[in-house]
Amino acid sequence: QVQLVESGGGLVQAGGSLRLSCAASGRTVSADTMAWFRQTPGKERQFVAAIHWRGITDYADSVKGRFTVSRDNAKNTVNLQMNSLKLEDTAVYFCASSPWGALVRGRNEYAFWGQGIQVTVSS
Repeated sequence: QVQLVESGGGLVQAGGSLRLSCAASGRTVSADTMAWFRQTPGKERQFVAAIHWRGITDYADSVKGRFTVSRDNAKNTVNLQMNSLKLEDTAVYFCASSPWGALVRGRNEYAFWGQGIQVTVSS
């Protein structure tokens, strides 16, 4: 069992930056694919970014070039650096872990989830 806790969310102006962190506990996630998803009211949770245990990354087109996902296996954490934030990036952001080793985007591929953290981008 893995527990995931997100931190670093908050309110930022458009064009600004935020860094989200996700701390894992219960076991090491160094062999997991770790990902970030986001969700707005009334919409499905959407893939944002993922990082394979080998360090290979994948991004949704809407964030490519602005967001960077990274991991620190020594600290059992994964981070999401968000730059050039836009109003449409406002959402609750979720950290997720997939223990099956593939770099995937589907929600059903992720077994463990954090509770989510709010990111609000204002004009």
